[in-house]
Amino acid sequence: MLSEQTPNTEAQAEGHTEADAEAQPGTAGPIDHGTVTIVYSDEFLLHDTGWGHPERPDRLRAIVAALQTAPFADRLRWHNPQSVPASDAPIDPLTQALRRAHELDYIHHVRLLANRGGGQLEVDTPISARSYEVARLAVQAWLDGMNEAIATGQPVFVAARPPGHHALRHRGMGFCLFANAAIAALTALEAGQAQRVAIVDWDVHHGNGTEAIVREHPQIAYCSIHQSPAYPGTGRPGVADRDYQLLNLPVPPGADGSAYQSLVEGQLLPFLRNFDPDLLIISAGYDANRDDPLAQIHLQPEDYGWLTRSLLGISRRMVLGLEGGYDLNSLARSVHETILACLSS
Repeated sequence: MLSEQTPNTEAQAEGHTEADAEAQPGTAGPIDHGTVTIVYSDEFLLHDTGWGHPERPDRLRAIVAALQTAPFADRLRWHNPQSVPASDAPIDPLTQALRRAHELDYIHHVRLLANRGGGQLEVDTPISARSYEVARLAVQAWLDGMNEAIATGQPVFVAARPPGHHALRHRGMGFCLFANAAIAALTALEAGQAQRVAIVDWDVHHGNGTEAIVREHPQIAYCSIHQSPAYPGTGRPGVADRDYQLLNLPVPPGADGSAYQSLVEGQLLPFLRNFDPDLLIISAGYDANRDDPLAQIHLQPEDYGWLTRSLLGISRRMVLGLEGGYDLNSLARSVHETILACLSS
C-alpha cells in the first residue's frame, strides 16, 4: 500500500479561493469507517498555464482546501507521488509507460519545449518550464492510484494536473499533455494486474484522445457521457462502435441530472455489467456543473455523488483522476461529494 503524506498547507495559504466558503455541502448518507486515498503533490501547482487560463493551479488549491476541512477529513490518506527522473535513454519505467500511449517523438517534443522555457502545444495548451516534469508526475500519480485501487479493492482519487483525456498519440490538445487514463489502463493490462479495464469519462467534453488510443484494445471498454455539440466535436455514436467496446452518450446543452440518470441507468450501467471489468478508471471531469464557464450542462455537485455511487456498484476497484472543472466552487463541492460517496456504506 502507499505511504501516507499530508499536503503542504503553504500551498493553500497562498491560494484562498472563492471555493473555500462553500466547500462543505451537507452529508448525504451514513459514512463507513474506511478511508479513501488521495494522491496529490504540491508539484502539480507548478504547471504554469498563464494568466486567465481556465486550467490553473487554483483548481487544485480549491480541492485540497475543501477536503482538508471536510467532516470526513480524518478518513483521508494523502499520498505524495514520486516521479522517476527523465533520462536521455527512452528506457526509464515512466517513459516506458508514456510510450504505451504516445509516440516517442511527441514525448521528446514536450520535453524539449519545456527545456527551452515553454511554448504552445496548441493555442489553448501551453507548456511552461516545469510542465514536462509535472506532466510526468501526473502520470505517475495515476499509476500510483491504479496500483492502490488494485491492491486494496477500494476507490482512490487522484488530484493531479495537467489533465489528459484529449491528448492524442502524437500531440497534446485541449489543456492535455499526456493521456493519463489510457496510460493507467494499458499499464495495468501489460503488468497482468487486470484482465478487463473500463474507462468511464464523465467530463463534459468527449475524451477524444483516450478513445483514439484504446478503441481497438479488446480488453478495454471506453464509455463517455458528454455534451454535444461541444469541443472537440467528437464522440458521436457510430456503427463501428459495435465492433469495439465503445459507448458514447452525447447529451444536449441544458441537460440536467435527470437526463444523466436516464442514460446511466438505461445504457451505461448495463454496458458495464456486460463487460464485467475488474478495474474501473474514471476520467473525473467536473465541468458538467451548471456554473461551469466552458459548457452548458446543468448538473449539481450532488449529482456526482450519485454517479460515483452508481459506478461503485460495478466495482470498488476504482481510480478516479481529475480532468476538467473550471468553476472553483462547484469543482470543490463536486469532489467533496465524490469522496463522500466513496466513503458511504
